[in-house]
Order: sequence, then C-alpha cells, then structure tokens
Amino acid sequence: MVAETYSTSDTALLLVDLLNDFLDEKGKLSERIGPMLAKTDLKTHLARLIAGARAAGIKIFYVPHGLDEHSFEEVQHLHPRWQWAMANKIFWKGEWGADFYEAFAPQPGDTIISRHRAFDSFINTDMLEKLKAAGIEKVVLAGLTSHTCVESAGRHALEEGFHVTFLTDAVAEFTEEAHRAAIDLSYPTFGHEILTIDEFLAAIEPVAA
Repeated sequence: MVAETYSTSDTALLLVDLLNDFLDEKGKLSERIGPMLAKTDLKTHLARLIAGARAAGIKIFYVPHGLDEHSFEEVQHLHPRWQWAMANKIFWKGEWGADFYEAFAPQPGDTIISRHRAFDSFINTDMLEKLKAAGIEKVVLAGLTSHTCVESAGRHALEEGFHVTFLTDAVAEFTEEAHRAAIDLSYPTFGHEILTIDEFLAAIEPVAA
C-alpha cells in the first residue's frame, strides 16, 4: 500500500516529450527507441495513465522538446548528442516530428510548457512559473526518456522543493542498461516515491466539491 496520497488540488502529472519523433513509427528516433517502446509496452501504459489521471481530475502538464537553428547559438561546448540532433533536425519546431503524438495529445484544460532544448525542462522554459501558478506541490513524472529528460525534470523539481514521484512503468529509454540505471539507481536517489501507474492512480485523492 502506498503511504503517500496525491490531491488533485496540488498534484501535476508531467508528461515529458510525448512527440512524434519518439512515438510514431515514422518518427526520426523510432528505429532507435522502437525496440524498447515495444519491450516496455509504453504506449499501452501511457494510455492507461493518462486516461486514469484525467478521470481522477489530476492536472496534466505537457513538457515538450523543441529545437531550431538558434537553440544553441550561445553554447560554446555543445554536447555531441545535441550536435547530432541539430544536424538531423530532431524535434524541429514547426515540423511534424515535434508535434505531440496524436493518441496522447493535450486536451482543453491541460497546461503546455514552453519547449526545452536539452535534457532539463526547467531551464529556459516557463515550467517553474506555471507549476507555481497552478499551486502545484507534487510532480509525477512520465514519458521519455527514463534516464535523460524524465530524470532531469525530477532532479530539478527536487531542487526547487517539489515532492517528486517517478512512475517506473510509464517511461522508456533507448537501451535496457540506461532504463535500468534510471529506475534502479537514479529514481530512488531523486524521488520521494517510486511507484507503478496503478499505485499512483489508487493514491489520488479528489478534492471535495
């Protein structure tokens, strides 16, 4: 039984990088991450999570990646991963690959955070501002990828004073090794709670009308 509860008044589900380049079979990263999406059955799990969170009244925040030709202009030492992403126009703003995957697209009432350029979706975005404006105290992390953007969002949220929960069956990575490193090592280090989707949904406390 989960000791923690999640009030719909102060909890946000952060859905990280649910974009076509990751999740659609025609996406630029599909060939690389597709085997792990299949192994983790991530799409099925995310569908259950999002439906359950909506039904319970949890606030949903979409946290998208997005690059353009100006994204790293002031960066002197650009990491090779971002050099490759820029060269191949991954999550390129204005293009289909950076659009939300249709099955998990935002709905009216959801919050969309401005696009992050690297792993940490708090940096150079309006994430902190929008979380505070919504009265959020607890953040629950899901999406892509386990060991990069999901983990980075959780780390930063912890530093900002939020209660952090990682959902182990609502994330995926490019490799099994990176996925297990996130779940087995990083999440217990930076998360207050490490739960499954079903455990989280069962712990939601709707606010009385």
